Amino acid sequence: MIIKSKIKGYSLEIKKSFDFFNDLTNKENAFFVIDQNVYNLFGSLFVNVPDSRLFLLDAIEENKTIEMALKICDQLTKLDTKRNTVLVSCGGGITQDLTGFVTSIMYRGIGWIFIPTTLLAACDSCIGGKTSLNYKHFKNLLGTFYPPDRIYICPDFFDTLTEKDYKSGLGEVVKFSIMMGEDGVKLLKQNMDLLLKRDKQVLESFVERSLSFKKTFIEEEEFDLGERVLLNFAHTFGHAFEVSSNYIIPHGTAVALGVLAANSISNARGMLNIYNQENILNLVKKIIPFKLSKDWFKIETIISAIRKDKKQTSENITALLLNDDFRLTICKDISEQEIKKAITYILSIAEVENEEVVYI
Repeated sequence: MIIKSKIKGYSLEIKKSFDFFNDLTNKENAFFVIDQNVYNLFGSLFVNVPDSRLFLLDAIEENKTIEMALKICDQLTKLDTKRNTVLVSCGGGITQDLTGFVTSIMYRGIGWIFIPTTLLAACDSCIGGKTSLNYKHFKNLLGTFYPPDRIYICPDFFDTLTEKDYKSGLGEVVKFSIMMGEDGVKLLKQNMDLLLKRDKQVLESFVERSLSFKKTFIEEEEFDLGERVLLNFAHTFGHAFEVSSNYIIPHGTAVALGVLAANSISNARGMLNIYNQENILNLVKKIIPFKLSKDWFKIETIISAIRKDKKQTSENITALLLNDDFRLTICKDISEQEIKKAITYILSIAEVENEEVVYI
């Protein structure tokens, strides 16, 4: 797959084995940033990499900061190679965000190869060129646009994902399938059980399908000024749920819950009928991997996080809502009361175990 970009064109390949690592680790000008968990599981892939060209990253949300980016920059400045350095990063979305930011600012741009090891990164964020850092406890306030030169996806990495991380990736698969319309929802419904069983063939087809769908948006409008904004469906609420839970809720799961919040408002406004709302709800229920605490849904924290979201441009709250024909509408008049009702809806569809914990 070739993705066209005004910054630079780049390629994406799906690999059936880890053999391609041999060429990467033998590059003399390569510098590697590897998620520590990935290194613990797949350290044999990097035995040829000298310590001076290796940075092991504790890839947690709290480290997705300018301070961590500068630590990587500091190690890069100690190399003999400069602008011809190629940074190879291997990990999930946090690793991608940090290394994408670093490569965009280091010597005003160096080479970058990205290998996503999570389903979430592979089916969504690996293309599009966005880099994002958290700032002052708010998500993705700092960032640039800078795509990798090459992306290699190897589904064998997904075998080691926890249930939580795997189902988080399915959150973006669900979002894209909804955006594809009634046929997309129907196809997802038919294959959900196989996706949950991590069937390689079905999983690879949905990864390719999601990326091909996203590709049409980012090639049409790359910088979030037009149609690409539709890809943010459910993210206004999803990002707020991440913040309000102190990032206990991972991104893809937060997006899935964001779909439910948006659809609740859409239904209340008469835009989305109960049949479509329930159909989507039943799909989302299957990919929520853990108990939810009511403490993660404090309305004041959620409203504050939404207002700090970089996509908000005025005092009025903007969000994307779904219509019965599965078209998205940008609504710039979302009220706090509507958000409160949406949160109540998410909690109301759960079985309450006790005062603190609920089940989806």
